Amino acid sequence: MFTPKRVFFEQAALDYPLGKQLHERFKSDGIPISMIGSHNRVTGIPGKTPRESYLEAKRTLAVGVRRTLQFSPCKPSAHYQLPLSTSCTGRCQYCYLNTTLGKKPYVRVYVNIDEIMQQAEKYIKKRTPEITLFEGAATSDPIPVEPYTGSLARAIEFFGQQPLARFRFVTKFTDVDTLLNTRHNGHTRFRFSINTDHIIKSYEQGTPMAHARLDAARRVAKAGYPLGFLIAPIFIYPGWQYDYTQLIRSLAGELLPAAGMDITFELISHRFTLSAKKRILEVFPNTSLPMEEDERKFKFGQFGYGKYVYPKETLQEMEELFRRVLYEHFPGAKVEYLV
Repeated sequence: MFTPKRVFFEQAALDYPLGKQLHERFKSDGIPISMIGSHNRVTGIPGKTPRESYLEAKRTLAVGVRRTLQFSPCKPSAHYQLPLSTSCTGRCQYCYLNTTLGKKPYVRVYVNIDEIMQQAEKYIKKRTPEITLFEGAATSDPIPVEPYTGSLARAIEFFGQQPLARFRFVTKFTDVDTLLNTRHNGHTRFRFSINTDHIIKSYEQGTPMAHARLDAARRVAKAGYPLGFLIAPIFIYPGWQYDYTQLIRSLAGELLPAAGMDITFELISHRFTLSAKKRILEVFPNTSLPMEEDERKFKFGQFGYGKYVYPKETLQEMEELFRRVLYEHFPGAKVEYLV
């Protein structure tokens, strides 16, 4: 369970029951508390170097009020982002949040959950009679902070009562037991981000190993949730074909007999931008992440900036392997995309 080293409270957060509850909890736990005017402007996180600042931020929690209730789009996976939290306690070296959240990517949670759900209901009504899909992990991994907020459970039960809405989120973490008895009514797709042990050990510090994630997925499947798996980022390295094949075999073995359920797969190859590379090398100067531009193909992204991706031939080899192995072990699953 995530235990913050320090907690910052936006003054307005204490006007909400959850804010008061969290303040009392952290106070009784003896965790240092500071008051701030806005969760978007947190000062006082120590760190003399980029790496120190990053690591201290990962152990810092800010409790605030989400004032911007205009939900961002979330293509291609959903219609809208559902803002329950921001940032992640994991220290994955390749993570895009390393660049989008600045030099101190502290974790934020929001206490005005009722207002966020009311806004979601407005979006649902606006798109009636079509089904509206919401993503709960676009800029965060919500599981590590769930024991404090209960926000995921509330969102799952809210969407469980919405005939014209569905919810989805993804996690690398395994503290899922508090969500197993939630009344989801099959309206929430519970997704896990998985990778080979080699990649997790090399680049996903502060996260559970693959076997623990697969065990958590089995428990979630038994609870009747629609399941999904995000295999990302996929790296090319000596033995990658064998390792990813074994990962999918292990997943099928863990889920049997649930492997015939409604399961989706999203496959994302590793890519990087020059700004991300610069930031990664500041925080992880000894990283072995493959970020040589001359080994990749330059491609403009949907947001107007360029990124370095694997060459077309490599992506074709990757797609052939995954589609073949997934069809063998999960013939009824849907591969949503491979990019």
